[in-house]
Amino acid sequence: MPEPNLLYYGDNLDILRRHVRDDSVDLVYLDPPFKSNQDYNVLFAEHGTRSAAQIKAFEDTWRWDDAAAESYEQAVEAGGHVAQAMRAFRTLLGTSDMLAYLSMMAPRLVALRRVLKESGSLYLHCDPAASHYLKVLLDAAFDPRNFANEIIWKRTASKGLARRRLPTNHDTLLAYHKSDQATWNEEAVFVPYDLAALDEKTETKYALQDETGRRYQLTSLINPNQNRPNLTYEFLGVTRVWRWTQDRMQEAYDAGLIVQPRPGAVPRFKRYLDEQRGKPLPDVWTDIAPINARAAERLGYPTQKPEALLERIILASSNEGDVVLDPFCGCGTTIAAAQKLARRWIGIDVTHLAINLIRHRLRDAYGEGIEKTYKVIGEPVTVDEAAQLAKDDPYQFQWWALGLVGARPVEQKKGADKGIDGRIFFHDEAGAKTKQIILSVKAGKTGRSHVHELRGVVEREGAQIGVLITFHEPTRPMREDAAAAGFYKSPGWGTSHPKIQLRTVGELLEGKDIDHPHATGTTFKRAPRATQRPADQLPLDVG
Repeated sequence: MPEPNLLYYGDNLDILRRHVRDDSVDLVYLDPPFKSNQDYNVLFAEHGTRSAAQIKAFEDTWRWDDAAAESYEQAVEAGGHVAQAMRAFRTLLGTSDMLAYLSMMAPRLVALRRVLKESGSLYLHCDPAASHYLKVLLDAAFDPRNFANEIIWKRTASKGLARRRLPTNHDTLLAYHKSDQATWNEEAVFVPYDLAALDEKTETKYALQDETGRRYQLTSLINPNQNRPNLTYEFLGVTRVWRWTQDRMQEAYDAGLIVQPRPGAVPRFKRYLDEQRGKPLPDVWTDIAPINARAAERLGYPTQKPEALLERIILASSNEGDVVLDPFCGCGTTIAAAQKLARRWIGIDVTHLAINLIRHRLRDAYGEGIEKTYKVIGEPVTVDEAAQLAKDDPYQFQWWALGLVGARPVEQKKGADKGIDGRIFFHDEAGAKTKQIILSVKAGKTGRSHVHELRGVVEREGAQIGVLITFHEPTRPMREDAAAAGFYKSPGWGTSHPKIQLRTVGELLEGKDIDHPHATGTTFKRAPRATQRPADQLPLDVG
């Protein structure tokens, strides 16, 4: 039985050091924070309105503080070329925010090189804010001789009036090999010709057309090695040293693939444009569009990259069955592409929100059976572990608890949630408006007041059901007050469901679900349905 794919919750440096073996990964793609000094929000389109709900996924702001200083010291104390680079950065940058960012990245790049096989490669996705520093850091970690490419991806059209400088509209991918044994699939780095928009050189080269309109050129059949007696013969009245045997020449002639321009002229081969493997892929990629607002794969996650971009990288630098690792996996585009191309994968992210989004993405694309093919490691599996998470990070606990019931979190600005921690949207009758379940998560002590509060929120929001998730067993008065709220009767299913429901973390861990209509869910934007396809059947020019 094949080993399961792995999805880790936690700090990727800790995960890499504790859980990922040396020389066990074939390809690494990482899209780390860029030191952009801004917050990134997940956007959720609201149902039936033009507004959008959002929740902060991560903060890409770095500051030189005690933690950054400690990271820097550890990088320097580890020795080697990376330590030398970090000391040089400190001389150049001082104790700046950029040095704090590089101090975070340095040990992670060292750890990623360690887990790569000798045949492995790494692609680091970045923008101009730090790409020049990251390249120096990668040179130190991987050796400049293992630098493969600096790839430019045009992610958007030029914007702005360029009053003081040109607009920025590209990202950079820095590609490094672990060694000269790195996997490289040459056939995967050719882009098929666009027959409707040929460049001038190709159009001139393939200027001839047959009766069906197929473009071709005439190429030589003469063998460059003139000392081949077995290939020296007369064909169509011309004696030469030919590339092919006489039988093969006759077969090609009978198939209409050999042309003699005029009697006595040297026969030539008809080479069709649509049979060629295409143009070599350049290091400037303009043919893969970014995720726009109407893209089917758009999930609302900040910095989400198109699957076509990851598919191209995976096809070029790995084979079926290889292990692909993304240590900043976000909403799981690398995972989705690896799954589609029959690669094994490891994803790591530090937020339960991202882990929840990835689970939904895989389930939407492949069905519930996909859950048997991977493991989630690092999430609480006991009440005690959940309690520790709640103590360490209440927001992460809240996202995790909501994920147990498939709910969507709401923005967590203090005082802005109006008693709502999460929502589940559903439809249970044809043509009717979207309905919702309101969720409230309490990590501390609870009482009747929380039930009363939830009932008020459900009534205010016009919701059908409210659910209170607690650590502690609800008291008898809490249960009585919840029961007094009555039932929601589903018009589509003809079923009844308690309007106010109480669930403990222990019950959810044991598999107890919310009592609600088994209807069409619309909580998260659905990822497109997908199937695994062999690599040789996947078109390259998918942008």
